[in-house]
Amino acid sequence: MRADAENLKTQIAEGLALLRAHLNWDEALRQLEELNAKSEDPDLWAKADAAQALMRERNRLAAQIEGVQALERNVADALELIELAEAEGDAAIADAAVADLKTYAAEVKHRETESLLSGEADQNDAYLEVNAGAGGTEAQDWAEMLLRMYTRWAEKRGYKLTLTEQSDGEQAGIKSVTIQVSGPNAFGWLKTETGVHRLVRISPFDAAARRQTSFASVYVYPVIDDRIEIEINPADIKTDTFRASGAGGQHVNKTESGVRFTHIPTGVVAASTQDRSQHKNRVIAMDMLKARLYELELRKREAISDAVEAGKTDIGWGHQIRSYVLQPYQMVKDLRTGVEKGNPAAVLDGEIDDFMAAALAQRVGTTRSEASAKAD
Repeated sequence: MRADAENLKTQIAEGLALLRAHLNWDEALRQLEELNAKSEDPDLWAKADAAQALMRERNRLAAQIEGVQALERNVADALELIELAEAEGDAAIADAAVADLKTYAAEVKHRETESLLSGEADQNDAYLEVNAGAGGTEAQDWAEMLLRMYTRWAEKRGYKLTLTEQSDGEQAGIKSVTIQVSGPNAFGWLKTETGVHRLVRISPFDAAARRQTSFASVYVYPVIDDRIEIEINPADIKTDTFRASGAGGQHVNKTESGVRFTHIPTGVVAASTQDRSQHKNRVIAMDMLKARLYELELRKREAISDAVEAGKTDIGWGHQIRSYVLQPYQMVKDLRTGVEKGNPAAVLDGEIDDFMAAALAQRVGTTRSEASAKAD
């Protein structure tokens, strides 16, 4: 068999072995069989919440198992087709089958990364906050550029975006913004983006065209669903209402529809100006507050809560996770993993999967070679 097909075959085989190891294959099959049996129980829907949770888990596990099985079948078919084409001297068919193998190899790599999304809330939707650092218009413009980057990334994945709160800059850009990102594994993918992002460029706002360095912070936390219960003492909450700023119509700007909750023991703040109704904003802000407190607890369990809080409060040197350099050269570098890209325009247009995958693998503490060794 031709060398490129052999290399792809080996690469795919390693990846599939890794996927089976991550899934704990035999146990996953047993769990799916058990969930299928429970889903056929006629009394299942007597408790709707429990039934929905069971079906979510059943569908998630089935999708993972069926995805691996489908890949194995497709790869076997492609390899068989290559052998037949080579035997008959049909180079065009062999080339087409090799192209299919390349597609399957990319899918295996993608599923490898997704298999790392096994955290308690990784499957949940996510809130994403962007806050401009010191520097006025420069930093506020950079914050808006980051918002666009994440918006483009989410759109390419088919995720739904909902604007929860936004504070516009005086001249350009945004001071802060919070969006809800809804879709499969949204929090799992986005959670590694928490930290300070640094931009170096020739300022479009400086008549002298000097090079400027700007900072903005990103903070990601999961949307809490019905599987997770968070209790908050009402006495621990300070409530403020305010007029929403920016677009939204006369009603929003003339009434104090915006709501801000501050959790006094932790200092965690959640605000919403999403709706014209103060009542609805109270519900949204409370959901956000619970989500932030939950994420804070997750961080404490991982023993990195202090680093996260420091990154939120000090948006500047020493806390950045990624640098985006537009001048004097062009490069985006993740300071945690060392991953570099020489096309900042593509990155700022949402091509950030490689950064996320590397940070996720580092966070989980595993590499392809280590996991492959475990599979063997």
